[in-house]
Amino acid sequence: MPPELQALLILTRQRFPQLENVACEMEAIVKGGSDRHFYRITWAEGTHPPMVLMVYTLARRDNPKFVPATRRLKELGVHVPEIFAFDENRLCVWLQDLGRDDLHAHAGDPWERRRPLYEATLQEAAKIHSVSEKNLSTKDQAGLEPPFDEALYLWEQEYFLDHFVRGHLKHNPSDAEFDPAMEELRKLRKKLARLPRCLVHRDFQSQNVLIRDDSAWLVDYQGLRLGLAEYDLASLLFDPYVEITRTQRNELLAYYAEIRGISLPALKETFHLCAAQRLMQALGAYANLSRNLGKARFKQHIPAAVKNLSLVCEEAGSLAAISPLFTAE
Repeated sequence: MPPELQALLILTRQRFPQLENVACEMEAIVKGGSDRHFYRITWAEGTHPPMVLMVYTLARRDNPKFVPATRRLKELGVHVPEIFAFDENRLCVWLQDLGRDDLHAHAGDPWERRRPLYEATLQEAAKIHSVSEKNLSTKDQAGLEPPFDEALYLWEQEYFLDHFVRGHLKHNPSDAEFDPAMEELRKLRKKLARLPRCLVHRDFQSQNVLIRDDSAWLVDYQGLRLGLAEYDLASLLFDPYVEITRTQRNELLAYYAEIRGISLPALKETFHLCAAQRLMQALGAYANLSRNLGKARFKQHIPAAVKNLSLVCEEAGSLAAISPLFTAE
């Protein structure tokens, strides 16, 4: 066993003295673009349920929010992992192992199999989105990440412009030819910022949904904050990691509107606006991760994200002016 794993296993046995002499297997989990590290620990049968050790840093302000976010979501009845132990000083959390099967792993399954899994996922989202801003006290809001407001939407747009438009495409958004697109971005962030907010996951994509017994369990929700439910829906239904057809997407939007008891036309209008915003953020992330942070594998997701953003601009005609920013040769 590598020295790093040996040290973490010693720490784990100190935290769980009853497992001091119990045989186990330990492996690193390599997944996603996070600065956190995850390790799966499987104990000899019958001694303790398998667990995942999360080791985080303070490099990101949302990393320490994982434990309080877990507790908040459990109060709402959302399917999230149990916390077996938490060492705040060593920045370690021992969690229930929810398994290896995530929603992304079913990308190639027939729609008849995938649809119930997406519906189960939307049921968990609805629990989160049921908490409106007016139902959260000032104290509760203070424990969340900063809410989506015009400044945060602007940050996401600038992230897209800096890393994807300038860095990846080598274009200058300040050129006059992009003036209509920049004006459309301004209108988009102002319109989104005026809409009523609720609790949102923030990174609600297929790799952050684990499947157990056909139920959906959520992870990677430390970015929990106030925002728009449609932003989460856009993250899931325009996920560049998987293929979802327009018909399938409309079926799932109709299902979500039904379980929430809300207007489908109004939902779809805001959904497309949020999808444009989310996909621009994703393109900025893929470009930054691949170009600047040494994670070249994220470059492969750029074409799918561009394709999805093109579809969004097509379906929401008001966003057509944005297209030159990501399609210019």
